[in-house]
This record gives sequence, C-alpha cells and structure tokens, in this order.
Amino acid sequence: MKERLRTELHQAMKNKDSLRTGTIRMMMAELTNKEKEGKPIEEPDVHKVFFGMLRKREEAIDEFTKAQRDDLAEKEKAEMEIIKEFLPKQMSEEEIRKETRMVIAQVGAKDMKSMGQVMGILTKKLTGRASGSVLSKIVKEELSQ
Repeated sequence: MKERLRTELHQAMKNKDSLRTGTIRMMMAELTNKEKEGKPIEEPDVHKVFFGMLRKREEAIDEFTKAQRDDLAEKEKAEMEIIKEFLPKQMSEEEIRKETRMVIAQVGAKDMKSMGQVMGILTKKLTGRASGSVLSKIVKEELSQ
C-alpha cells in the first residue's frame, strides 16, 4: 500500500495537483504513525486508518456546513474522494443487508440485545468493505423489524 501511495504521490506532484499531493501525504503520515505503535501493519489495519480519516472528514463537513463554510466543506469532500480510491470497493446497502440477515439467522438474534454479537461477527467479516456506521444502522433496522 505504501508503494502505491508513493507512486500516486509522485504522479500528483508531477501534475502539480496540490490537493491530491497533500491528501496522499496525510495518508502516508497516518500510516507512519500507526507503524510507530510497534507492531507491523497489515491490510485491515490500513483500511481502519483510512476509514478513520473518512470519518474525520465527514464530521468536518458537517461542522463546516453548519458554519456556512461551503468552500472548506468542498475541500473535505474532495479529500474523501481521494482517500476512497485507496479503499476496496464498498459493498452496496443491499449486499450488507443480505449479510446481516444471514448473520442474524446464524446467531438466532431476535432483538436489540443481540446487536453486539451480530456487529462483532459482521465487523470481522466485512472489514474494509463496509463502514461501521453503515453496518450499525442496518443491523439496528434489521433487528427492530
């Protein structure tokens, strides 16, 4: 992943794309910080870091929109699109629902008390292909039916 980031960084620098260059540098810095924690980072760890970056951008967009700073919100949206390029293709909501129903049936979950158990299995199963917030929303909807 780092090699791909380096290649993309060089390309962005050649193209004088300052937004892309800055975003990729931030991504590399986040990975370097994660590596400094001591243990080697695997592909799922990289995805977690990038999902964290996406979540921060989503929160910033909400705050900028509330403060009527659309220019900054647009910048954050553009950064999100760049980060998403480095994540695996995300599952559609319908695919996630299908997986959720299978896990609910497998566990025998009938109410919200089983949400933690269902989320634990789904999170491991769908790491990198679905964000936790989307998973949580869908599991709540399915368990409340």
